[in-house]
Amino acid sequence: MTSVQSDVVVREVRVAARPETIFGFLTDPDLMARWMGQSVQLEPHAGGLYRVDINGEAIARGEFIEIVPNQRVSFRFGWEGENHPVPPGSSVVAITLTRDGDATLVRLEHSGLPADTQGDHGHGWAGYLDRLATVAEGRDPGPDPNRIVDSER
Repeated sequence: MTSVQSDVVVREVRVAARPETIFGFLTDPDLMARWMGQSVQLEPHAGGLYRVDINGEAIARGEFIEIVPNQRVSFRFGWEGENHPVPPGSSVVAITLTRDGDATLVRLEHSGLPADTQGDHGHGWAGYLDRLATVAEGRDPGPDPNRIVDSER
C-alpha cells in the first residue's frame, strides 16, 4: 500500500519475519546491500552517517536521527549532486517495525518531500520494501533493478 498525504509518502509491507531479523537489514551495511544499492555506509547511531550508493549516480545521503533496536529507525535523507530537489538531509525517513502475529508490519514514512518528487520516491520505496521483504524472508531478491552495471553506462 502506498499513499501520499501532504508532504508524506507512506508505504507498508507485511513481512514473514521477526522485527529482530528485519532490523539488521536496516542497520547493518552488508545486510542492507543485499536489498538496496551497490555500496552502503551506515553508522547506526544518532548523528551517524547514512549513505547508500544505488548505482554510482544516485547516491542517498543523510544522518541517523533515532535508532530503537527492533522497533524504529529514522534518518535524514536526500540525494548527492548539484541542484537536486531533495538535497542530502532535507527530508526524513522513519521506518517502524510492529509485530503482527508471526510476521512484522514494516511502515515507512518519508516526509519533507517536494510535491513533484513524491511519486518517484513512493514508487522507489515500494520496490525497495518489496525487496527488503524478500530478503528478510530468506529468499533472493535478485539484482537491484536500479543498479547500473558499468558496461551499461
